Amino acid sequence: MLDKSAKAYWAANVRLLTICLSIWFIVSFGFGILLLDQLNTIHLGGYKLGFWFAQQGSIYVFIGLITFYAWRMGQIDREFDVHE
Repeated sequence: MLDKSAKAYWAANVRLLTICLSIWFIVSFGFGILLLDQLNTIHLGGYKLGFWFAQQGSIYVFIGLITFYAWRMGQIDREFDVHE
């Protein structure tokens, strides 16, 4: 890979990681801790929404982010011709 292409590939990778980690932080820390009291006024399946985010929702979002990251990195790898 050329130096310019390698920098563009790395920039795309870092941008994707930043987006995924930001979403994960917002969901796990923001919804599970900071906004807990506000979300607990809403009920989901008999449970308070804040409790659900703290116990289940952040895990589901994390699994979704892993799936999204793998899919998007596959696209980026093909775009920069570094796929397996």
